[in-house]
Amino acid sequence: MNTDYLSMLINKLALEKLPRSAKRLIMLTADMLIIPLALWSAFCLRLGTLTPDISVFWWMFPLAPLISIPLFIRMGLYHAVVRFMGTDAMYAVLKGVTISTLLLATLVLLSGVKGVPRSVFFIYWGVAVLYIGGTRLLMRSYFYALTRPKNTQNIYAIYGAGESGIQLYHALRHSHEAIPVAFVDDDKSLQGSVIQGVKVYPPLMLPTLIAEYGISQILLAMPSVSRARRRAIVEELEVLPVHVRTIPGMDDLVYGNAEVNEVREVDIEDLLGRDAVVPDALLLEQCIRHKNVMVTGAGGSIGSELCRQIVQLGPKCLILYELSEYALYAINNEIQKLKETYKQSTKIISLLGNVQDQMHLEKVMRTYNVNTVYHAAAYKHVPLVEHNIVEAIKNNIFGTFHAALAAKNTNVETFVLISTDKAVRPTNIMGATKRFAELILQGLTKQISSSKNQKRYTRFCMVRFGNVLGSSGSVVPLFREQIQNGGPVTVTHPDIIRYFMTIPEAAQLVIQAGAMGKNGEVFVLDMGEPVKILDLAKQMVHLTGLSIKDEKNPDGDVEIEFTGLRPGEKLYEELLIGENAAGTQHPRIMQADEASLPIEEIMQILNKLEKAIQQYAIEDIVKILSTYVSGYLGNNEIKSHYINHSTLDSSNKTSIDDNIIELNKNTANKNNPT
Repeated sequence: MNTDYLSMLINKLALEKLPRSAKRLIMLTADMLIIPLALWSAFCLRLGTLTPDISVFWWMFPLAPLISIPLFIRMGLYHAVVRFMGTDAMYAVLKGVTISTLLLATLVLLSGVKGVPRSVFFIYWGVAVLYIGGTRLLMRSYFYALTRPKNTQNIYAIYGAGESGIQLYHALRHSHEAIPVAFVDDDKSLQGSVIQGVKVYPPLMLPTLIAEYGISQILLAMPSVSRARRRAIVEELEVLPVHVRTIPGMDDLVYGNAEVNEVREVDIEDLLGRDAVVPDALLLEQCIRHKNVMVTGAGGSIGSELCRQIVQLGPKCLILYELSEYALYAINNEIQKLKETYKQSTKIISLLGNVQDQMHLEKVMRTYNVNTVYHAAAYKHVPLVEHNIVEAIKNNIFGTFHAALAAKNTNVETFVLISTDKAVRPTNIMGATKRFAELILQGLTKQISSSKNQKRYTRFCMVRFGNVLGSSGSVVPLFREQIQNGGPVTVTHPDIIRYFMTIPEAAQLVIQAGAMGKNGEVFVLDMGEPVKILDLAKQMVHLTGLSIKDEKNPDGDVEIEFTGLRPGEKLYEELLIGENAAGTQHPRIMQADEASLPIEEIMQILNKLEKAIQQYAIEDIVKILSTYVSGYLGNNEIKSHYINHSTLDSSNKTSIDDNIIELNKNTANKNNPT
């Protein structure tokens, strides 16, 4: 009986459409026939004839299934799903046949029947294992062939023949959409071996395998290898005409955030990331463990990652402070789940609020006795900020000012400002506002340092770094969407470069830098090597199995289009204003020596800025920032959505004036300590 005839016969029976109870009954009935057949085969093999004389011991043939079937039922052999049957089910067959054979042999010996060769039982055991296990394997192969996808475009090779690769193979093998045909591994001890009927090949064989099998996708199944190694492998695969995807990383697998079979696009960290330096546990915990911690802008890219890492470090209380209701809802749900995952007793407080509301901030900080504040709230999308200058000033400058004063007035121990490399010789409003926010903290630090009567004071520090991968303003999600839509992929300039860092690494370094701050330091994170955005775009196109459409390849899939630099955008970013940078106890954290202004002058500038924003005097705002922010020259092409007013009404009294009076009192107390 050939395979085609068998498939046709089983198709007529429509086995896969039967209810599971009916399938179990068919398996049980088949075993009742197979077991006597196995016993008869054993006698035939032992006696060397197809017609052995069994008249004396005929009763063994009904006895064998009567012993075996209840035992098989007891062992759950009929609960195994045949099409997904693996080594556990085969072990159950082996165990069940062994025990039933021993019971049968014992009963025959106790009966005193003569003429039954003892070797028959050994032969029966082997034949029964072959018949019972073989029929199940045959049915598994049939069901697999029945559900095998007809679309040959979904033919896969799995890069990584370890445990994760094998798990992925099993998941794909039973999928209706995938055909795994080869393993690839650079471990020479595995090359040439066969796993689940699939051969393991060296990476150099990939071009041949792609041509021979028509492989359309390569799946990376190496969750535990170093980031540097993953990056090297991805670069090797980039030149191949296949779509490269990956399984989740080890952290996601360990903590149950993802399954091995959740295949996804190659993480951008695999293209640009680097292996993180082992963090200093003391620095990580110093400002967090058993303390009350507050994160402003908790729903943003950096703020949310800070919350994820903070909750793992065991704070007494974590306050999520956010202006966006949905962002707060999302991060609250996530942190509550992480709290349970890491078995922390941390109290999670989620508060809607604006960082410009100093009274509310002080109320929160006093109520929860906040020890540490990570100020991540900011508008940071360069083109949007360039067209919304007034709101940028309010949020980035006055928001920082009011948050810092609230921390100072409530004796918060540590206040960490999340800054940016765009604050260095800024060409845009976003960078200028963030640099002025740094100046505010530096001015407050000088005032605190000169005051001799303060026994407890707030330590201010700033952490400056570049782009983070996957943030709300990152080019990566934009490129990915454009590639999925068939292009074009838009790059502003062929020579534009950027520094990149993963969000988890940035947040981890921010926490450690904040713990090192004594007062007023500007910390700068080591961002690694700069990345050419054009190269990044090309790499992302290639890894989806597509080609670049250009003059050399007019029949390519995706075109890259240059759109020109956006308002306020640089070709490259810097991390230092001056040339002075000192190392710290952490190899990826430097300390910059930056110029600052006295708080009295800062307050006067803030007073001017507040009057300007009250009248939406855009030209005056730009003039003020260009006067006091080093390197900022303004932008003649700024097109604010508000009408420009250049006349300042000096008669308007603002809340800033009240803060000047309060700060002057502090200065007077400094000179005349009580």
